Amino acid sequence: MENNRNFFITIALSVLILTLWQVFYMNPRIEAQRETAKVEASRAENQAAQTTSPAGAGTATPGAIPTTSGGEAGGILGRDELLAATQRVKIDTPRLQGSINLTGARLDDLKLKQYHETVDNSSPEIELLNPAALPNGYYAEIGFVGSDATGAAPGPQTVWSVDGNATLTPATPVTLTFTNEKGLVFKRTYSVDANYMFTVSDTVQNTGTADVALSNYGRVTRFDKPTTASIYVLHEGLIGVTGEEGLQEHKYSAMEDDKQFTPGKSTDGWLGITDKYWAVTLVPTAKQPFQPRFAYFDDGRPRYQSDFLSDPIPVAAGQSTTVETLVFAGAKEVGTINAYEQERDIRRFDLLIDWGWFHFITKPMFWLIDTLYKLLGNFGLAIIATTVIVKAVFFPLANKSYASMANMKKVQPKMVEIREKYADDKMKQQQAMMELYKTEKINPIAGCWPVVIQIPVFFALYKVLYITIEMRHAPFFGWIQDLAAPDPTSLFNLFGLLPFAVPTLLHIGVWPLIMGVTMFLQMRMNPTPPDPTQAMIFTWMPVIFTFMMAGFPAGLVIYWAWNNLLSIIQQGVIMKRQGVKIELWGNLAGMFRKKESPAK
Repeated sequence: MENNRNFFITIALSVLILTLWQVFYMNPRIEAQRETAKVEASRAENQAAQTTSPAGAGTATPGAIPTTSGGEAGGILGRDELLAATQRVKIDTPRLQGSINLTGARLDDLKLKQYHETVDNSSPEIELLNPAALPNGYYAEIGFVGSDATGAAPGPQTVWSVDGNATLTPATPVTLTFTNEKGLVFKRTYSVDANYMFTVSDTVQNTGTADVALSNYGRVTRFDKPTTASIYVLHEGLIGVTGEEGLQEHKYSAMEDDKQFTPGKSTDGWLGITDKYWAVTLVPTAKQPFQPRFAYFDDGRPRYQSDFLSDPIPVAAGQSTTVETLVFAGAKEVGTINAYEQERDIRRFDLLIDWGWFHFITKPMFWLIDTLYKLLGNFGLAIIATTVIVKAVFFPLANKSYASMANMKKVQPKMVEIREKYADDKMKQQQAMMELYKTEKINPIAGCWPVVIQIPVFFALYKVLYITIEMRHAPFFGWIQDLAAPDPTSLFNLFGLLPFAVPTLLHIGVWPLIMGVTMFLQMRMNPTPPDPTQAMIFTWMPVIFTFMMAGFPAGLVIYWAWNNLLSIIQQGVIMKRQGVKIELWGNLAGMFRKKESPAK
């Protein structure tokens, strides 16, 4: 019975891990490859369409956000040529560089100075925002919706003028102006902090003789989507926290089906578009109720959009009013996001980082690793130290489990005796086994607890490594230059000595091999199961796990290998204390010992 129980537990855990591996790793990788092909095809179509599409003149319906066809002229111009073709205000901060397009006063040119496409710091900087005419067009825009009484309100085609300084820095705000035919004077002041938050302050002065009212709008518009958008382990797409609905997440594929989602009105919150590591969000003024919306448009060029429209704002004749909108455009750094939530009083801005359903484990896990990193100066060492702390927390439970396993080995002869005595009566055999467990105070499934309690910690660490930008391109030692990426070496080209690329399936690096060896040694500390099927599973499981773990982040594999090593030491100490023989060396020697034939 005991062998059968262990057999089924082993099968269940193996199926669980294999299923999770398929769902969270293989399926997303396949989907990402499909999406890459789609994006490339879409970009080719868009390039062709740009050569014939007229400039989007922009249409405005009273009481609605102005729309554009999505076909802004750009022809086959590249990014630099498009930027040079329009009047712009330069942006230069310690962490950002780019420009504001004076047509529409759009934020559509932004690079992140401290983040690069690869681990090589000489590689191109991350381009977060791009002009709409590019296939990967992505921008944030603030404007107004007026009426016949207000005259032309600033929108996507409005050309603003610059007052004074033409470079936006943390120390030097920039003021733009626009005056319409009805005597409304719009003054927009852009300011930016040392990180990623822009403040857009709009003052509307009514120099006419009649009272008017305008609505303030903002939108984040994107024409493409990231190749990782189909991965299940995190949310990428439209996002916001508004009204009574709270957190709203809409994936790109869902928006393509639903077209629009309009939650209830709100007086606070934020909304925008998020990627794995980057985000662009709007925080409307707290003075006016607004209507949030998440949409997908397929007129002209397909595009995704998160936007808001405020209730009408009155501006009396001879008076002025000011509205303020915050625009976050940058990296989703945990400390920076949390600081904005507190300092700017942005409701649940921390949810911009997808901590997942198990955030009560994931967030403390990140806090622990990040705190240890600040002490040790290396995220790899922080992960190793975290492993030690987790082992210490679960030490009493693991001790009981290993002690119970040791006792099981002590009573192994009695168990064999019971099986032989009641070989033909399974019911009596089971009853005798249960009585033996009760007498000897043994928990037959105790040996599974060390593995079971690791699973939530394992996936919490996987989530932290996968979603937090702090882990992106974080080096360890030697060849591991990115703990969030798989080990780049491979056994099948002798770890780079042979000059050929290895297929992904055979990419078995040094650390996955170390993990596999430690897992193999840990399993060999116990007697070889008498059942041939169970023995075969235990023999091949480390090999299967080695191939599985090879594609996971190196930081996760390092954690698993170090955890196995600590478990081996802990189990060995407990077995010795209990007076139980450690089977490791005997099992290893038995693998090379010539087996006798059945006849002998």
